[in-house]
Amino acid sequence: MDNRIGEECGIFAIYDPKGDCARSAYYGLYALQHRGQESCGIAVNNNRDITYHKGMGLVNDVFDNETIEKLGGTMAVGHVRYSTTGESLRENAQPLVLRYVKGNIAIAHNGNLINKPELENELSKNGAIFQTTSDTEMIAYTIARHRLGCGSIEAAVENTVKHLVGAFSLVVMSPQKLIACRDPWGFRPLCMGKMGDAVVFASETCALDTVGAEYVRDLEAGEIVVVKDGKITSIKTYVNTKPHTQCIFEYLYFARPDSIMDGQAINDSRELAGRILARKSAVDADVVIGVPDSGLNAAMGYAKESGIPYGIGFVKNKYIGRSFIEPTQEMRENAVRIKLNVLKGTVAGKRVIMVDDSIVRGTTSKRIVNLLRKFGATEVHVRSSAPPFTHPCYFGTDVPSKDQLLATGRTVEEMCQAIGADSLAFLPVEDLKYIIPDARCGFCHGCFSGKYPVDTTKYVTE
Repeated sequence: MDNRIGEECGIFAIYDPKGDCARSAYYGLYALQHRGQESCGIAVNNNRDITYHKGMGLVNDVFDNETIEKLGGTMAVGHVRYSTTGESLRENAQPLVLRYVKGNIAIAHNGNLINKPELENELSKNGAIFQTTSDTEMIAYTIARHRLGCGSIEAAVENTVKHLVGAFSLVVMSPQKLIACRDPWGFRPLCMGKMGDAVVFASETCALDTVGAEYVRDLEAGEIVVVKDGKITSIKTYVNTKPHTQCIFEYLYFARPDSIMDGQAINDSRELAGRILARKSAVDADVVIGVPDSGLNAAMGYAKESGIPYGIGFVKNKYIGRSFIEPTQEMRENAVRIKLNVLKGTVAGKRVIMVDDSIVRGTTSKRIVNLLRKFGATEVHVRSSAPPFTHPCYFGTDVPSKDQLLATGRTVEEMCQAIGADSLAFLPVEDLKYIIPDARCGFCHGCFSGKYPVDTTKYVTE
């Protein structure tokens, strides 16, 4: 599916005095697999000794029962990765384990630093030799450097935050402590749960549900939470220092529909997006269908609001991940048919409204429209539950360059012609706020509007 937006990453961490934290981390990462399929890893703490296992591939490919049993651990941090910065190589797999004069730490990170070149230059001048191409290593080195001059690992993390610009939800494990931190803008999600004496952190609440932990709360933007021997403390030096602007695409696409972020249920947001689309871009049709998976909730919302019946239009091959590689041009052309098949009985002889979560390059949308026509759809009206992508993302979402975006230099009518649809409409940018009425935060919509909560001109050029 060559025009899909790349996921970010998923992080999971647990302290449990009963041990076997690696197994909990394994299940937690399984629940977060949708956030990254390139690589994964788990680092554990056994009697203050940090060991790890990581590799390229999906969670169930990298880990087996024997590996999990050997890891054990009374603390663990885990990570699933999609590379938005740094190459897709094993050495970039996380968690990153760093050994230095004060001992060792393991770190897992979700997000993207826009001042990475500045940090890299500063660290290089002080003698750092980099083993990876990811910005996570920059964060780890900065923490280690500050730890040499302060009394605790949490103080080192606190001092590090002031050097970081961009998105970073991260978990850090030292021989004695587990630390979770969310950047002052709160770009990326991070929540906390409890399970008896265990304390759990995860990118999404669905991971808490999977391990049987009870959701406690989301970390505040800029908050640092420290767990030592089960005792939880909070450092709020950076809380309320920046506007809390979580990535709106978490609600539109990234997160699992059964997750809740900053008070807002994801499935409700997507259904609301569909309802708004139905009000703003109504069209006569016989059936509403959604493109699996994140377009389904929006399609249901569209159907409920419009009164047009909802139908299952596609069957998805669930044995092909989002990272499916098409080695030849012929395979690329057939990729949609390999991953999706049309239910002819739903669309044949009917005017179809097809709801998708977003349209990026437009190539996949064109192929899906052609598939629907091949299976007998008389009209295909495409509705996107996201606005048009017009600008790059600098905070961890893999939006292509502007010259590859369908919306660049085209009107909606021209985009409609490009994908071969009978009509095309997008969720208006100004209506994004209505899809998160219960959220306890603002949001970043820079990839749609070009307006970012951080002055990106100081660090990057388009």
